[in-house]
Amino acid sequence: MLTPPLQPPAPVRHPALVLTATILASSLAFVDGSVVNVGLPAIGASLRADAQGLQWVINAYLLPLSALLLLGGAAGDRFGRRRLLITGTTLFGLTSLACALAPGTGVLLLARFLQGASAAMLMPNSLAILGTTFQGEAKGRAVGVWAATGAAVAALGPVLGGWLIDLGSWRGIFLINLPLAAAAIVLAWRYVPADLARRAEPLDAGGALLATFGLGALTWALTIGSSPQGWTPRLLVLFVAALLALAAFVAVEQRRGERAMMPVTLFASRAFTGLSLLTLLLYGALGVLFVLVPYFLIEAAGYSATAAGAALLPLPLILAVTSPYLGALAGRVGARMPLTLGPLIVAVGFLLTLRIGTTAHYWSEVFPALALLSLGLSGAVAPLTTAVLSSVDGPHTGVASGFNSAVARTGGLIATALLGSALAARGPALLSAFHAGMWLCALACLGAAASAALLLGPSAPRRRGL
Repeated sequence: MLTPPLQPPAPVRHPALVLTATILASSLAFVDGSVVNVGLPAIGASLRADAQGLQWVINAYLLPLSALLLLGGAAGDRFGRRRLLITGTTLFGLTSLACALAPGTGVLLLARFLQGASAAMLMPNSLAILGTTFQGEAKGRAVGVWAATGAAVAALGPVLGGWLIDLGSWRGIFLINLPLAAAAIVLAWRYVPADLARRAEPLDAGGALLATFGLGALTWALTIGSSPQGWTPRLLVLFVAALLALAAFVAVEQRRGERAMMPVTLFASRAFTGLSLLTLLLYGALGVLFVLVPYFLIEAAGYSATAAGAALLPLPLILAVTSPYLGALAGRVGARMPLTLGPLIVAVGFLLTLRIGTTAHYWSEVFPALALLSLGLSGAVAPLTTAVLSSVDGPHTGVASGFNSAVARTGGLIATALLGSALAARGPALLSAFHAGMWLCALACLGAAASAALLLGPSAPRRRGL
């Protein structure tokens, strides 16, 4: 017998505090997706990790986050978004403490894996709560604030992390999560209304296992294959096994229909397919940016960890100012135009990074590229999130937000896995690898713009009050 869908939560009395709670919770996942990047040289020196070990410090977090975001969104739809938000935030705080206390690389990677799984619980449900709390243009503004704050925290994280590292230890970059988690838990417990009903269908455990294995095997193969060791016959077998597992995942989801954590019927919409492809390409390029730029500035240009993190400050400043307005604008005029122009501007910004040399003069070489990148991103981040939430009905907002976040993290996961040669390079080879990475990012952004232009249909402007 079919069970009723998850009922909407009770009317919200304090929407601003609900928004604050979701921002604080999601900020944990955003900051840990970026703050570790500036700490890679210090972690490598402290724990004696090689290039592959450094890649896994990032990907041990991104792997479960990418694979389990779908399950986290579906679990929120079935068992309560508030419950999943609080549980995931609590576990994230505990695993952050474990990362800070890790005595070696193995323990750090295990803690990072559990940290990513916790983030997969809280991220899609924080966004889905906004989808049911706000309506119309208010939803666009709220999602814009959520997206802008997340992007700002992700970019401010390296600055704070670099400062903590320069003070003497990389372990502090994980301890800063604890007060954020505590505040998010208190606000969510008090002000996010409890879900009124739950759906009784079992979760899609088989799909989750196939997705996790497929992405894990793919990441492992790409990580080793991109290193100086190169591709071996065993590695090619692993790569094929990863593709077969991901194909089996799609087949399982198709058989499960609406009970799947990734309903394949969502892709009957050209717009949803276009948004997913755009997300993969754009966030893959950003994944390279947030890893390779700080690493290059520290290793090749002699920047301190604090200076390398501060180099990314144009991103949060510009995004924080412009994203809320552009999120509301996309709610009125449609997402096609900003999602086409935004990635095009980002592509030009990546091309400007080709002017950066080993001296990396900030104001003449680094800043112009990052400023243009930030302007392009401000035109894409909030409209993209709003478009995804608006493309599905209320009961599927958790699944849709989880899938879109999973695609974004998968883009970063694959991009990081391909950086083995760059992270192992030194001297002129590092400069060449950096420039090659920027060229590929520019091409990916052109592909993202093409996805929006070709697959998103024109949207009629919405009149106020409708």
